Amino acid sequence: MSGALVAASVAQAAEAPAAPPRPTKDAKGNPLRYAATGHVSNYDEAKVGNYSLPDPLVLANGRSVKDAVMWTTQRRPELVTLYEREIFGAVPATAPRVRAEVVATEPGALGGKAVRKHVVLHFGEGERAVTLNVSVFVPAGAKKPVPVVLQMLFSNPPGIPQLAKMPFNDAVPAEEILARGYAYAAFRYTEAQADNAKTHEGGVQALAYAPGQTRPTPGEWGTIATWSWIASRVLDQLETDAALDAKRVLLVGHSRLGKTALWAGARDARFEAVFASCSGEMGASLARRDYGESLDDVAANFPWWLVSTFPKYAGRWSELPVDSHLVIALNAPRPVFVTGGTEDQWADPHGEFLALVAAGPVYRLLGKGDVGATTLPALDTPLISGALGFHYHTGGHVITPADWAAFFAFIDQNRAR
Repeated sequence: MSGALVAASVAQAAEAPAAPPRPTKDAKGNPLRYAATGHVSNYDEAKVGNYSLPDPLVLANGRSVKDAVMWTTQRRPELVTLYEREIFGAVPATAPRVRAEVVATEPGALGGKAVRKHVVLHFGEGERAVTLNVSVFVPAGAKKPVPVVLQMLFSNPPGIPQLAKMPFNDAVPAEEILARGYAYAAFRYTEAQADNAKTHEGGVQALAYAPGQTRPTPGEWGTIATWSWIASRVLDQLETDAALDAKRVLLVGHSRLGKTALWAGARDARFEAVFASCSGEMGASLARRDYGESLDDVAANFPWWLVSTFPKYAGRWSELPVDSHLVIALNAPRPVFVTGGTEDQWADPHGEFLALVAAGPVYRLLGKGDVGATTLPALDTPLISGALGFHYHTGGHVITPADWAAFFAFIDQNRAR
């Protein structure tokens, strides 16, 4: 090509109008993401496509799980191993030791309604040691040990100064919870392990490294597993408090912390029940179901949440050895309550409900009631008749007052059985 032709081609390219920016929302205001795999967010039920889920009651060798013993001794351990290896990662044997201390006690907190205890958990020793502040509110005048709502927060818990701006506003109905006869405990999830691409450089994860190690090895914990482990260490401390009934601790998490709550409940049977609010992809919503946030989005935008090998499943959803119904089932027979919102289609509330339906066979095998329906219920109509609960609220990506009310009704009914 002559110099003149090259110059003309360059000039034409320079004059060509730039491609219009791709829309960031669809016509209904739902977020649109464009994954490197070519996948674009879908909000059309007609385009969800066909998928099949792993059978929760079939072993890897093809044998059917016939009873609770087979579930407990064979299928459940098999699924935990798959989740640790392929999804959330395993807690390393070198996880740091934890020391707890009560640094302050405040009678007359919340206008005289509670005694507040400020607990500090110390992870590890030396210059890399990490601390976690926990607020525990016990109803004033309680005569016997009380059950506990343990909430993982994006902001600092009440009574502890805010250290940094958080991405969400937390719903913290501490006074209502106390009025119901519960203690309320809370901690900020990022205090002991950050939530960003450089999280591996510090926090609890770094305390577990061998000499020369700079990040979790393949198969070791991502941050969801780390936050779950931290929640269990908070539970360790709650067990030492004579004012609390640590056999009745309800773990609550919203959004990514809903994902965390599901995995914490799966790994630690001491939690009486789990409330996973708007937990979405890699939480309660089905990964194989093409609606809202996709596996590809999580792999690209939040790879540190999961094992380092997880991005291999981007664009290969059907190759996942598990799906969200199985992490729900790993909580069985303990109650699990899931919520979604009409203005939060990114989290795929319908897919969350379908995951509860698909976890039902395990709950029934263990003698518990399932979610009680197979089609998406009417809005603002909680399903709380079994050990799997669901509430599809009018509204967005939040825990609503109606969610809290339905959750406590759900717990009351399960305790009454």
